[in-house]
Amino acid sequence: MAEKKLWGGRFSESTDAFVEEFTESVSFDKELALYDIKGSIAHAKMLGRQGIIPKQDAEKIVEGLTQIEKEIKENKFTWKKELEDVHMNIEKALIEKIGDVGGKLHTGRSRNDQVVTAFRLYLKQQVSDIINLLTELQKALLEKAQQYVDIVMPAYTHLQRAQPIRVAHYFLAYLEMFQRDKERFEDNLKRIDMLPLGSGAVAGVDFPIDREFVAKELGFSQIMRNSIDATSSRDFAIEFLSNASICMANMSRFCEDMIIYSSSEFSFAELPDKLTTGSSIMPQKKNPDVLELIRGKTGRVYGNLVALLTIVKGLPLAYNRDLQEDKEPVFDTVKTLKGSIIGITKIVEGLKINKEKVESSAGGFALATDLANYLVEKGIPFRQAHHIVGSIVAYLVNQGRDLESITLQELKNFSSSFEEDVLNLLSPYTVADRRKSFGGTAKEQVLNQIEFWKRRLTES
Repeated sequence: MAEKKLWGGRFSESTDAFVEEFTESVSFDKELALYDIKGSIAHAKMLGRQGIIPKQDAEKIVEGLTQIEKEIKENKFTWKKELEDVHMNIEKALIEKIGDVGGKLHTGRSRNDQVVTAFRLYLKQQVSDIINLLTELQKALLEKAQQYVDIVMPAYTHLQRAQPIRVAHYFLAYLEMFQRDKERFEDNLKRIDMLPLGSGAVAGVDFPIDREFVAKELGFSQIMRNSIDATSSRDFAIEFLSNASICMANMSRFCEDMIIYSSSEFSFAELPDKLTTGSSIMPQKKNPDVLELIRGKTGRVYGNLVALLTIVKGLPLAYNRDLQEDKEPVFDTVKTLKGSIIGITKIVEGLKINKEKVESSAGGFALATDLANYLVEKGIPFRQAHHIVGSIVAYLVNQGRDLESITLQELKNFSSSFEEDVLNLLSPYTVADRRKSFGGTAKEQVLNQIEFWKRRLTES
């Protein structure tokens, strides 16, 4: 005979085996086990403190839950699919361990507010971890910026050479992107850090519970004000998935850069051997698999966001079983995002820049804008200056020459405004250091940014 469900009092038939298999969630939501126990211990303490159950019963429940927690940590706990989810598995084990007293734990709560409490506790911890991992990635980028502050490279727009920049400026660009990612997650924490426990199934609780005590025990800074909203809302998880998607997009862009820059056609960067793989057939290959997988996993995280958005878009208030499907997209995203941040951090730490190659690519026609600006400084309107320099570029392209090869006399053939000092501009270092506007690539500006980030990351 099938084991009677903890909720099976009104049912005359045992649950069909298909339903048990189809509706179970313990195979994945056991990820919440330690958070569920933490929430249950706080709830039990509150029940005893308020006299809702005898204090000695509350103490017995806490002791039993502590033992179960130890078994789970030591991988000695047996999970049963027929008990549906992590919460019922733990409650059933508690009753078996301490007797009917264990059944008092569920006084004054529902699985609806219980599950979302564990979920919020889990995500609060994971987001804090992600913020710390992003800080480590920023530190690695800062270190790389300091290492290569004296080297120039070409910047690209439309994947065409644009203007010379310092290599440090490039790394600081991604450092800024990941700062915004951190700030999004930090803001997300404000909406995760809210206690739903005490909302019951939908309408609140008819026992004299103390939600403030539970919030303090669990470290929540806020208590959710509406019981319907508390049990049915998952926008905090959607926000997390949205933030994770943006973060993965930023990392994917870096991966694409490094895949291109480490190719033999560019040879700007060399990836560490220990973070690349070889080919089963081509002995010469050094494949950027970690970068490619992060780039690929970005689409997976986007899919998780779309999945949860789709799940909640048509749900009537309040709780619906559809919300069981909120866990796997979040669990998968947490694992994927954490692994990706760690992978990119390791890549950055071991990355080497080919000084000779990037320097030799930073000049040429990437210096053209400064020739136009030179003419502007001589009083020629920019649009005319742009046309003049465009004609110079076309002239040199037809001869298969670079901009650095042009003579003063040749320049004067296009405009009498060119003088001897124009030849000083035909250097990528000179051109880069002319960009002295705040946020520009001039060395003094880059060094200011490095100092700013040294202070900022030390504080964090």
